[in-house]
Amino acid sequence: MDTTHLPKMLYGGDYNPEQWDPSVWPEDMRMLELAGMNVATVNVFSWAMIQPDEDTYDFSTLDRIMDMLADNGILACLATGTGAHPAWMARRHPDVFRTDFEGRKRKFGGRHNSCPNSPSYRLYAERLADKLADRYKDHPALLLWHISNEYGGDCYCDNCAAAFRVWLQRKYGTLEKLNEQWNTRFWSHTFYDWDEIVPPNALSEQWAETRTNFQGISLDYARFNSDSMLDCYKLERDAVRRHTPNVPVTTNLMGTYKPLDYFKWAKEMDIVSWDNYPGMDTPVSFTAMTHDLMRGLKGGQPFLLMEQTPSQQNWQAYNTLKRPGVMRLWSYQAVAHGSDSVMFFQLRRSVGACEKYHGALIEHAGHEHTRVFRECAELGRELDRFGSKLLGTRLPSRIAIMYDWENRWAIELSSGPSVDLKYVNEIQRYYDALYELGHQVDLISFEDDLSGYDIVLAPVMYMVKPGMADRLERFVADGGTFLTTFFSGIVNENDLVTLGGYPGELRKLLGIWAEEIDALFPGRANAIVMNEPFGALDGTYACTLLCDLIHAEGADVLAEYGEDFYRGMPVLTRNRIGEGEAWYVASAPDAAFLQGLLGELCRAKDIRPLPGKAPGVEVTRRERDGKSYLFVLNHNETEATVRLDGLSGTDLITGQAVSGDVRLAGRGVLIVEHFA
Repeated sequence: MDTTHLPKMLYGGDYNPEQWDPSVWPEDMRMLELAGMNVATVNVFSWAMIQPDEDTYDFSTLDRIMDMLADNGILACLATGTGAHPAWMARRHPDVFRTDFEGRKRKFGGRHNSCPNSPSYRLYAERLADKLADRYKDHPALLLWHISNEYGGDCYCDNCAAAFRVWLQRKYGTLEKLNEQWNTRFWSHTFYDWDEIVPPNALSEQWAETRTNFQGISLDYARFNSDSMLDCYKLERDAVRRHTPNVPVTTNLMGTYKPLDYFKWAKEMDIVSWDNYPGMDTPVSFTAMTHDLMRGLKGGQPFLLMEQTPSQQNWQAYNTLKRPGVMRLWSYQAVAHGSDSVMFFQLRRSVGACEKYHGALIEHAGHEHTRVFRECAELGRELDRFGSKLLGTRLPSRIAIMYDWENRWAIELSSGPSVDLKYVNEIQRYYDALYELGHQVDLISFEDDLSGYDIVLAPVMYMVKPGMADRLERFVADGGTFLTTFFSGIVNENDLVTLGGYPGELRKLLGIWAEEIDALFPGRANAIVMNEPFGALDGTYACTLLCDLIHAEGADVLAEYGEDFYRGMPVLTRNRIGEGEAWYVASAPDAAFLQGLLGELCRAKDIRPLPGKAPGVEVTRRERDGKSYLFVLNHNETEATVRLDGLSGTDLITGQAVSGDVRLAGRGVLIVEHFA
């Protein structure tokens, strides 16, 4: 989706008028206009309303809703409504039920409750999408298709088992190849017929959702599950495209959500959209990283913030209110990282069921005289002033962090080396260090082109996919700086260990080999002792979690372990290849070490921090056509003074000139428009 054609940034959210008497609707329209909103996501969970039985479709209520939006100048993000199947379907077509990890077949209830390989679900979902698109293809309100809602979960039913076997036959071709790649001679698991293969759940291979006897089958089932749901999305996408080939199609993703390979999904989406629900105690750098991951799914294209709460969210253990200014600040954080929308769930608070205590623009009080409404309306006025200036702008970066869902699945399915090893946490360690230094970062896939970057980080690159080692060697030889960490280069794409010493295929690139991996108990640490100063990096630092016991074979040793029987063994190495360098960090260092190391790597490449960085203050930059927009976000409750380092321009929010030192109010936002 090319957002540059929009008249202004999208502002609105999920709207469910079918849950209310139509007498309420005119008041909704008045309040949406008062709040400055221009888009509403409708029909997200209306399947039962539209299709009361197998053969009957009733669009009368949705017709009224779509016409009402158009009459009031509000665009429609029109959902296909297939996120929860109707009760009649569950009664008449039991193949739609999921079977859970424990082997229990569900009854009707909840949402995300359909088996992705159910023939009935696929038939009726595709048919509904087709009828919706045919009916509304020329409607003036239609802006964007929203397929289903927050795809997720998994299923282990007989339909999934049969589909899994077909998936495996397509991947491996023969049982001989499958047996080889799954190492089935272990525990007498050799398969002689495809029908002998069953899904890996609590009744078969897995004793927990993150622990399995056979990584090969469990890893493939994770891939299969993601592909199965993607096939459901594609069925509906193709159905609406037949009628509306020029209307963009999306579905709302969920950040670092584990079960779905979003890089693969993004290839099938016109624009990425996602739902952002951090807790009040979530580190702001983690939210920033997740925005950047969503932006990275389609090569840096702007995304849409499809959902956030304006106040509180019902499903957390403690429904803490967003304090005054936080909703505005976090909305701008999304924009700062590439969003071309600010949208909420929900626009009117539900009267019953589990979301009645989830925040909304229109609270149960039913009028505009609330703090939440006033804050939303003020944000709407600010966004309206921007017009189309920010739309389509991108965040330039010379630093990338590689992220991979399959790598995460493989790491976290392994029996060992530590239950505390969490892939996303290790990515966040490195992202947070760069964030605190004031550097802009792209999150990219294992497949993305590296040539546009000076520095590429790949924390915990446990899985090395075909051709990856050669690509990394070329990147370094051409002058790039590459860094990876402990527990990297261990296995191939099917989780078979690469023999000959860790880090396997990365051994030549890194100039080291590892013979053992020590897992430290919680609360235990080792020490990183610098052999000599490396810029600001000097002295001793703490390290935890895992310690690779490595030997240098060509790499320079810059630091050694300070304790235990492997005291004096390398912990930080640098290997020079061609014009570049490959770094290895053999343990999980503290934040001071990472900021020191990454700061020096950036200085060596003349990558300077963005202006305005201060403690608790976040900075990003969006650019297009010679114009630049510096975002400065004060996440502190108190005022902060930021230095613009000679930069001068106009504050996009207030229209006032800014330069030099700027005093930014607690939870305040500054957007400096200037020439790039």
